[in-house]
Amino acid sequence: MVLVLSLCGVVLLLALAGLFAFGLRRRLLQRSGGTFDCNLRWDAPAPSEKYDDEGAGGAGGASTAAGAAGGTAGEEPSRAAGAQGVRRGPGSGKGWAYGIARYNGDQIEWFRVFSYAPRPRRFLMRSRIEVLERRDPEGEEELALLSDAVILACSLEGTRVELAMSDDALTGFLAWLEAAPPGQRVNVA
Repeated sequence: MVLVLSLCGVVLLLALAGLFAFGLRRRLLQRSGGTFDCNLRWDAPAPSEKYDDEGAGGAGGASTAAGAAGGTAGEEPSRAAGAQGVRRGPGSGKGWAYGIARYNGDQIEWFRVFSYAPRPRRFLMRSRIEVLERRDPEGEEELALLSDAVILACSLEGTRVELAMSDDALTGFLAWLEAAPPGQRVNVA
């Protein structure tokens, strides 16, 4: 009985330590300022793509490698869209990852919320971001994203990326894009 109670106490302490580490990491990321909550869907399908019950169609079937030299667009290849029968299109709510974005000069560093990694998962370079459209969450996205989220579809070196953020964060993001140094191509549709 004492062994079971000791084991339960150790598990509880480890769980509390893990929660504390999540909170500490978030506080350290926000310490330097310039952060905002930003959900990300990498290699998102275009709204014109058709989706059937098998999950095929455009980018919905097999994934492509997210590729840019030097890790400027991203560090990891995109994952498969999902199993057979899973719909992954605009409004499906699939593929979104919760995160925190931080401005750092001419790039945005994107960190996963549910991770202990101190380094950003993705880098979004200002000179390579092209805004395609702005829309409100549709269908299952309303449940998958925060209640006040606005979705901004962008192209990043040929990869379609969707960012979901609050209206205030979107205003700051678009102002940051427009504040590019002279001579830099900026498309803020």
